[in-house]
Amino acid sequence: MSDDILADIIKVIEADAHSAAALTLYAMVNTLEYENAGCLFKLNKLRDMDAGQRQLAYRLMELMVAGGNSGEAWSQAKARMDQLVRAG
Repeated sequence: MSDDILADIIKVIEADAHSAAALTLYAMVNTLEYENAGCLFKLNKLRDMDAGQRQLAYRLMELMVAGGNSGEAWSQAKARMDQLVRAG
């Protein structure tokens, strides 16, 4: 894993865009864009991931806490994720 959580999530999605881990992480990224709604995410979906994949989810939460869920890097990574998931 790298220090760039968004790049690490993109790698998971690139490997298999329709896997449980990829779709769960993608859903989490999507919910983190809705600060006013409280970034609601069904935590029981973490059960669909292994320990390493859950670490990505935890790092993503830390990124949100630090305010990293907006801005140019976030937008570019999110656009890439959207593209990968749509392309399947």
